[in-house]
Amino acid sequence: MAERTDAARRTVVLGERELAIGFRLIGLPDVREVTPENSVAEFEHVMSSGEFNLVIASQSIRPRLSDQARAHADASLRPLVVFVPTPGGEFEVESINDLAKRVLGVTLAVPN
Repeated sequence: MAERTDAARRTVVLGERELAIGFRLIGLPDVREVTPENSVAEFEHVMSSGEFNLVIASQSIRPRLSDQARAHADASLRPLVVFVPTPGGEFEVESINDLAKRVLGVTLAVPN
């Protein structure tokens, strides 16, 4: 059986100070504070590095991305990208059906 490396299981968090502090407190080692000025560059670097399986990014980064980068993040499975709301900020909620369609490629049919 092939041995998994730490790099293959790494998670990174990109977010504002409050978000970064929260994820550091729960013990995630790779947490990067970003500002509006450097968030897009940091996001693109993480996406192209090949080091991570999961990118947890502040939802405030999403509207700053180009249409192409946003589409790539939405379709990406490795790394899987999850945008989380910022503390005290506005946020969009992705429905379970939309998440399943994006991640698994299936539509959930719920009977009425």
